[in-house]
Amino acid sequence: MVTTGHLSSASRTDLPPFGRDDHLDIVALRDLAPVPGWSRPVLLGAELLILVTGGHGTAELDFRALPCRPGTLLRAHPGQALRCVGGQLDATVVRWGADTLRGLDVDPDAVPAYRQLAGEDEDAVISEVTQLAVDAERHAGVPAAAALLRHQLAVLLLRLTLLPGAADRPAPRPERETFERLCREVERGYRHTRRVEDYAAQLGCSVRTLTRACLAVTGRSAKQVIDERVALQACRLLAATDEPIAGIGRRLGFPEPTNFGRFFTREVGVSPGAFRAGRERPIPVRVVRPRPPAEPPAAPGRA
Repeated sequence: MVTTGHLSSASRTDLPPFGRDDHLDIVALRDLAPVPGWSRPVLLGAELLILVTGGHGTAELDFRALPCRPGTLLRAHPGQALRCVGGQLDATVVRWGADTLRGLDVDPDAVPAYRQLAGEDEDAVISEVTQLAVDAERHAGVPAAAALLRHQLAVLLLRLTLLPGAADRPAPRPERETFERLCREVERGYRHTRRVEDYAAQLGCSVRTLTRACLAVTGRSAKQVIDERVALQACRLLAATDEPIAGIGRRLGFPEPTNFGRFFTREVGVSPGAFRAGRERPIPVRVVRPRPPAEPPAAPGRA
């Protein structure tokens, strides 16, 4: 299923929610804003590739401030919190579902989460994105066009992985492989357990092995990695939803609100209530992100 959003300067109020897992569409960045002016983040429901085409400002991806200008490329994932602040940004957004690229030989996760394009690289990517948007609009509602657009998206992602520096990833080693396996298990289980022993049992290894792997990759213990993932999810829900704080705590495995409050304050540095009240004020967030942006700015922040 492929649709396209209108890319004019007018604001959109009729954009349908993202659909099936094989869905692909093209929208404008402003279409993603949950409320006018991005006064709060939005929790993403699809895979995104964002190409900034005009303006200057800052995009906050999971509370990490990323300076943006024409040629900035952002790669985001379902569940992440996105907010744009400090200026007016125009951008083309390619959205797709979990099954859109099934069967195609491309790894979307190899695309850096943050990159500033320039010169011929920028021209080539703009050309690919523009052609994808044109074809999506021209063939909207035509079932036979789905394969064309899926392959165009795959070509775009492959081109991005071939840019200089994009594929410079550390060679796999036992510690990194173990760490990545742990991260996958934590994604599935962080709502139910924060015990390192439980994850070690699921992975068939020792607590010591997990801790050694996490220290080698992140400089943090396995327990810290798990707790920081829970804290990140709490930050997302507090900032982007109006769900009661106690309800968020229960969703994350804290039946007692006081226990959730103590945990959050220890991990983030402020209470859940203060964090939520500070949506529009800078608040430091100290969490490990499973997919940290490439070429990051000097310091993470929140605005």
